[in-house]
Amino acid sequence: MSTTQLYTKYTRVWIPDPDDVWRSAEIIKDYKEGDKSLQLKLEDETLYEYPIDLQGNELPFLRNPDILVGQNDLTALSYLHEPAVLHNLKVRFLESNHIYTYCGIVLVAINPYEQLPIYEQDVIYAYSGQNMGDMDPHIFAVAEEAYKQMAREEKNQSIIVSGESGAGKTVSAKYAMRFFATVGGSASETNIEAKVLASSPIMEAIGNAKTTRNDNSSRFGKYIQIGFDKRFHIIGANMRTYLLEKSRVVFQAEDERNYHIFYQLCASASLPEFKDLGLTCAEDFFYTSQGGDTSIDGVDDADDFEKTRHAFTLLGVKESHQMIIFRIIAAILHLGNLEIQGERDGEACSVSSEDEHLSNFCSLLGVEHSQMQHWLCHRKLVTTAETYVKSMSLHQVVNARNALAKHIYAQLFNWIVQHINKALHTTVKQHSFIGVLDIYGFETFEVNSFEQFCINYANEKLQQQFNSHVFKLEQEEYMKEEIPWTLIDFYDNQPCIDLIEAKLGILDLLDEECKVPKGTDQNWAQKLYDRHAASQHFQKPRMSNTSFIVLHFADKVEYQSEGFLEKNRDTVYEEQINILKASKYQMVADLFQEEDTVPTTAVGKGAPRISVRSARPAFKAANKEHRKTVGHQFRNSLHLLMETLNATTPHYVRCIKPNDEKLPFKFDPKRAVQQLRACGVLETIRISAAGFPSRWSYPDFFNRYRVLMNKRDLSKNDKRQICQTLLEDLIKDPDKFQFGRTKIFFRAGQVAYLEKLRADKFRAATIMIQKTVRGWLQRTKYQRLRRATLVLQRYARGCLARRLAEHLRRTRAAIILQKQYRMLRIRRAFQRIRNATLTIQAFARGMFVKRIYHQMLIEHKAIILQKYVRGWLARVRFRRLRAAAVVLQCHLRRLRAQRQLRALRIEARSAQHLKKLNIGMENKVVQLQRKVDEQNKEYKLLNEQLSMLTSAHSSEVEKLKKELQQYQQSQRGDDNQLLSLQGEMEQLRMELEKAHGEREVIEDSHGKEKDLLRKRISDLEEENALLKQEKEELNRRILCQSEDEFARNTVEENIQMKKELEEERSRYQNLVKEYSSLEQRYDNLRDEMTIIKQAPGHRRNPSNQSSLESDSNNPSICTSEIGDTEDVIQQVEEVGMEKAAMDMTLFLKLQKRVRELELERKKLQTQLEKKEQERQKSQVIETKTQVTPEHEDFAYNSLKRQELESENKKLKNELNELRKAIADHATQNNSSNDMRDSYNLLLNQLKSANEELEVRKEEVLILRSQIMKAAQQKDMGKNMESISPNASWPNSDRHVDQEDAIEAYQGMCETNRLLEAQLQDQRREHEEEMEALRNQVDLMQEELEKQQQAFLQTLQLSPEVQVEFGLQQEITRLTNENLDLKELLEKLEKNEKKLKKQLKIYMKKIQDFEASQTMVPVERRSHERNMQVAVQRKEKDFQGMLEYYKEDEPLLIRNLITDLKPQAVSATVPCLPAYILYMCIRHADYINDDQKVHSLLTSTINGVKKVLKKHHDDFEMTSFWLANTCRLLHCLKQYSGEEGFMTQNTAKQNEHCLKNFDLTEYRQVLGHLSIQIYQQLINIAGGILQPMIVPAVLENESIQGLSSVKPMGYRKYSSAVAEGDSSYSLDEMIRQLNTFHSIMCDQGLDPEIIQQVFKQLFYMINAVALNNLLLRKDVCSWSTGMQLRFNISQLEEWLRGKNLQQSGAAQTLEPLIQAAQLLQLKKKTSEDAEAICSLCTSLTTQQIVKILNLYTPVNEFEERVTVAFIRNIQKHLQERNDPPQLLLDFKHMFPVLFPFNPSAITMDSIHLPASLNLDFLNKV
Repeated sequence: MSTTQLYTKYTRVWIPDPDDVWRSAEIIKDYKEGDKSLQLKLEDETLYEYPIDLQGNELPFLRNPDILVGQNDLTALSYLHEPAVLHNLKVRFLESNHIYTYCGIVLVAINPYEQLPIYEQDVIYAYSGQNMGDMDPHIFAVAEEAYKQMAREEKNQSIIVSGESGAGKTVSAKYAMRFFATVGGSASETNIEAKVLASSPIMEAIGNAKTTRNDNSSRFGKYIQIGFDKRFHIIGANMRTYLLEKSRVVFQAEDERNYHIFYQLCASASLPEFKDLGLTCAEDFFYTSQGGDTSIDGVDDADDFEKTRHAFTLLGVKESHQMIIFRIIAAILHLGNLEIQGERDGEACSVSSEDEHLSNFCSLLGVEHSQMQHWLCHRKLVTTAETYVKSMSLHQVVNARNALAKHIYAQLFNWIVQHINKALHTTVKQHSFIGVLDIYGFETFEVNSFEQFCINYANEKLQQQFNSHVFKLEQEEYMKEEIPWTLIDFYDNQPCIDLIEAKLGILDLLDEECKVPKGTDQNWAQKLYDRHAASQHFQKPRMSNTSFIVLHFADKVEYQSEGFLEKNRDTVYEEQINILKASKYQMVADLFQEEDTVPTTAVGKGAPRISVRSARPAFKAANKEHRKTVGHQFRNSLHLLMETLNATTPHYVRCIKPNDEKLPFKFDPKRAVQQLRACGVLETIRISAAGFPSRWSYPDFFNRYRVLMNKRDLSKNDKRQICQTLLEDLIKDPDKFQFGRTKIFFRAGQVAYLEKLRADKFRAATIMIQKTVRGWLQRTKYQRLRRATLVLQRYARGCLARRLAEHLRRTRAAIILQKQYRMLRIRRAFQRIRNATLTIQAFARGMFVKRIYHQMLIEHKAIILQKYVRGWLARVRFRRLRAAAVVLQCHLRRLRAQRQLRALRIEARSAQHLKKLNIGMENKVVQLQRKVDEQNKEYKLLNEQLSMLTSAHSSEVEKLKKELQQYQQSQRGDDNQLLSLQGEMEQLRMELEKAHGEREVIEDSHGKEKDLLRKRISDLEEENALLKQEKEELNRRILCQSEDEFARNTVEENIQMKKELEEERSRYQNLVKEYSSLEQRYDNLRDEMTIIKQAPGHRRNPSNQSSLESDSNNPSICTSEIGDTEDVIQQVEEVGMEKAAMDMTLFLKLQKRVRELELERKKLQTQLEKKEQERQKSQVIETKTQVTPEHEDFAYNSLKRQELESENKKLKNELNELRKAIADHATQNNSSNDMRDSYNLLLNQLKSANEELEVRKEEVLILRSQIMKAAQQKDMGKNMESISPNASWPNSDRHVDQEDAIEAYQGMCETNRLLEAQLQDQRREHEEEMEALRNQVDLMQEELEKQQQAFLQTLQLSPEVQVEFGLQQEITRLTNENLDLKELLEKLEKNEKKLKKQLKIYMKKIQDFEASQTMVPVERRSHERNMQVAVQRKEKDFQGMLEYYKEDEPLLIRNLITDLKPQAVSATVPCLPAYILYMCIRHADYINDDQKVHSLLTSTINGVKKVLKKHHDDFEMTSFWLANTCRLLHCLKQYSGEEGFMTQNTAKQNEHCLKNFDLTEYRQVLGHLSIQIYQQLINIAGGILQPMIVPAVLENESIQGLSSVKPMGYRKYSSAVAEGDSSYSLDEMIRQLNTFHSIMCDQGLDPEIIQQVFKQLFYMINAVALNNLLLRKDVCSWSTGMQLRFNISQLEEWLRGKNLQQSGAAQTLEPLIQAAQLLQLKKKTSEDAEAICSLCTSLTTQQIVKILNLYTPVNEFEERVTVAFIRNIQKHLQERNDPPQLLLDFKHMFPVLFPFNPSAITMDSIHLPASLNLDFLNKV
């Protein structure tokens, strides 16, 4: 291929330009050999004749085709030269806003001077795990490549970031470290990655300053080693620093500042802790005001100072040390303001002892004032004979002061670096590290001094290492591909390095001159001239004898020798240092102790040692003074750095400063070219161009250039042979290409030549297509015109005919309308007259009927009055007659009784009658007398006991009477008020009667007016009808308008409500997710602690640990035993007091609550047993004896007393609860006025409840006293009746009957029994009260001991932690008390329901028992026999309950959960374990065993957690337990007894409901567990799918033939080549989705949950694919858009095939669909911009602009997206309020819903397979 073939017409070239460096032009005439000039046309259409040197034959550089412009990798350009590189960077930076570009292994980073949204967390995750050439260039890609090579090759890595000041080196290094901190975060809780990042603000404060080129320029170099362990987690870091610019402390140029820390401290001088520093504003100090402006636009020094202090604290610097640091910095400022007074013509000077700044300097550093004052102006000279003190001149004093200031700051800088290294140091063994080198780039100024010389020396060394590494990589690539190669010549700067560091080089001569007593800079410069005049890299300026020129690799630099010796010596007078060593502050004294010969900036303690042998022997120091020079120290540290870099795999980042004005996205070609030359990018290009820079794989080359092949070649199967044949035919020179094993290598320019041939082939084919298409278009146009003419004629004739027909039809219709209208008008007039007549008739007839009705009503009322009056008169007469008859009867009966009494008296006086009566009574009387004596003794004993009780009772009654009197006195006022209210009521009644009378009068007048109104109503009804019609018409119109608005408003409201609900649900589930992650982290920490400690003793195993965690997360359900407290204390000791404080208090509180609930349950059980015994006793008494009416009254009174006492207890409980609630409410809301009102309201309610309680108490006491009095009177009366005859028996003449005596005896026995029962009841109640008080005392003592323990533990903490711990405890206590109150309320309600149910059962039993007493014994026996038969038959039926023993619970959990495989139950009912667990829970509920229910559910939850932790990456197992957990949750809802969950139950299923327990709280726990399992399922599925997404969706060639228009490829780097091709097809991903779907369906997972799973997975597919699309230039093309749309349609088809179109999964793909459409749309006109804006509603503005910037034409016929079009798009999208982030969060998880899904399976129909080994379960 000759030159004439390349330089032809229309070819574009680059020519030099003084302004733009290079300018594009187009050849307008073919070039022929021998031509002296080249005819060109510039871009502004001007003609230009470019002269050609015939001897050198130097033609202008050729320009790459547009298809190659904008490449991610500069080495992928066909023509590799300076203008091509500059143009490619300019196009990417200005048009596409891409700041990163690859240049082989180098990342070129251009500072945008603007914050870009490309460094967020999601971008880090997007680049993590990706190959370097697959994504767009980025600093994260370089960091990922280093991290991946370290993990794969287990070799240390280095990232070398270089560039001149203001190019963005520090920011790039910071982002690289942030990437490592995110990807390789520490596995422990040390937060070492946070400390690594926290070191940046400190180093920026003490080492960065404002310069003319950069507002935050690093004035030192640093190398940070980030250490990793074997799992590649960050374990520590170490920092080395190089060549701090100490001269900046005492001098700043115009528009520059000192180090940031000085200005930050001055800005915060007003803080109270800094009052002693004596600081003011920065303008008042000499060392901070030399540059002029002391502020930086957009920078708040005070805010930055707070960040610096926070970073110090984070790195463990004590507050005292921080104050010493700030005191030293302030002292340096005061040192600069010393007033030095000259004496004796400047030969001597002094400092005033009253100088304020000197006093501040001495006090801040803690040194002696007089000593410092003296030695600042004097120096000590030591000779062999004597030592004497000499005064210094003014100039010497100023230099000494400045040297002291620089030395103090340098020592402080070194101390801070050492402390940072100490904070970042770790004791864990380091496996590997990644180093980040942030070092100054090549510098050249108008005045270059010692600092620039050292900087450029370091860059010479780095450039040498860079050149050798690039050369080595190139040669390795050729050897790996097995192609012949020759040694590539590259620039070697070793002679320049030898000039600087070799023996008798510049540094050696400088050190020798420093040792000379009177050495000067001029003498040193003269030695350089004499020694190195013949060197190629050294020159002497013509106009100067104190300067010298060094020809560096980047440019030649002139150095001024003035100040070299002073800066190299860096001398500080020993007397001043000794004064500082004697400081009273230990830290200040430690700064100036004798140091070792190793520089302080070398490797710190604990830094990894690298066993590397240097390629060149290290220079040995001659003596101690020689080692102390700055040049020698810098040379040693630089050699150490180079050894480290040579032992690692380097990665290069070259930062470019686009302009000096710091304007965003402005590109200055001159400055860019200067930096490209200096940083070695062009050298990389030159090395690549010297070999084979363009490289194509055989498949890519075949697909790209298959259009140049003939059919015969395409029929072959060997693509490599086809490519070889094609190249041999097209390129005749075999040296222009080489065939490797996997690639084809091309020389520079050959790919452009092939592109030209391809474009010519396409151009010829295009012309042929255009010719054919244009002919076809003309023929089609003629045929279309002919057909249109015929159609027009036909339609015109038809139109005329239709007009005539329309006229006839309209005439006929008009006649019909007239006829109908006339008829309608007459008909309406007739109907109106008829309706009026009917209305008049109706009202007239109604009036006559009403009159008749009123007359009848009056007569009927009169009859009723007559009836009642006559009846009253008759009743009065009857009562009068009955009273008279009764009086007569009384008188008559009295006379008869008197006569009978007289006869009986006469008969009783006779002696015979008495004898008859007293026969046989003496013996009986004696016997009865004995019995009476015995009963009297018993009675006396009982009477004494009763008297004691009555005396106590009487005293209590007296107290109650007094209280009753007080209450009655207060009640009198209420009685008076009641009387006044009754009087008012009487008056109101009178007024009401008057109102009734007036009402009757008004009703009469109303009737009259009503008739008049009816006439008016008839007239108004017609008008009303017309108005109604108009209203209906208006309503129709309004409804038509309002329905649309209402519908829109409702839709918007629904959407807003859904969004809020989704956000709330997502927040809730994120908390659950965070809890699960914290739980996992806690498990990991526990495992690590057990491994590290290896101490004997009990350690918590995972099972009981998870049990503890589940209990602690559910405080309302926790019923753990008391012994678990020791485990909690052990947990506090292991994990830490601060973390376990709240959990421990909550845990102890819950234990206390459990014990209280247990005591209440026992009390209720004992009360229930007592009631049962009393009921049995009452039944026995009723069956044996007949109760007299007096005993029935007594029983009724006692029952009423018991009821009143129970009500009294309820009121007391409510009162206590109300008091607690009021106290808690008042303490929490004491400051709020509204809460005070509510508090007063609650107090009033409390008072009213207290009054009611007192009234009830008085009623109970009165009733009890009345009952006791009645019982005593009754017993006393019986006893007196039985005893008095016996006592007076010897002297009495009265007769005592035997039956009367027996009855008296029985009454006495009954009285004794009653008294004994009362005494025993009172004694039992007293004992119960004492027992309750003892329990309360024990509980209070336990709680006091726990509080004392917590208090002692709190005292051991720091004050800040004590305050925080106290607040946490108080919050926990209040929360727990609130929970206790809620639980108490719920418990009381449940107990009330339970007792009501039991009462109903007992009442029914009593009724049945009473009914059975009246039945015949035979019937009762037959009934019992029938009942027994029924019970036996019922036991044979399975009731859907499974019984097990408590000791079999671990075996149940192991067989059913821990060791169960999903395949074992695949052939049974889905979710069989859930049904079995519910049947076990139901049996525990049936037997009312709450401990068994709690234990089973807790063990189940912990077992499921254990299984999921063990199988954390098993999709089938996770899906299996998600299905079973959800089914168990549905069962607990379906059989809970709540009506809302029982609507779909059958009658049989309703029998299986729980009877005794409400498991609502456990349902909540199972809901939390279900969310955790769902999230784990999504993570597993996402981990499987994520590697498939990009290859299957973006890269898979589903449509054959589109690969031929694929954009040009990129270089694959080492990591990509090593990993090989692991591409997935779309069919493989769909098969994986089918696997997920079949597993979930087979395991019985709810369809709603399956839909949510696939919605989440499809969102992840969309997010990963779209993120990859937004970060890859090679896939942003028209062909990829078509391929992507086809692949998405396949996924949508799969959703429809699985009936998942309602899941919302297809909607999640909408952003990806719109991105595919955006790639396929036209992108030229403003109409296209509007179409894009209206179509891409799911994409954000940044995403649309990013895709347009990345859009790459696949051939030269397709135009690029212009910058103007992108600006037009941005203008259209300004109104959008899109989020600022560019990428989608592929880890975002939608909130999951678990809708209630009842089962149709009944529990009694479930069969237990024998394979489960559940033989210990018994069917009930």
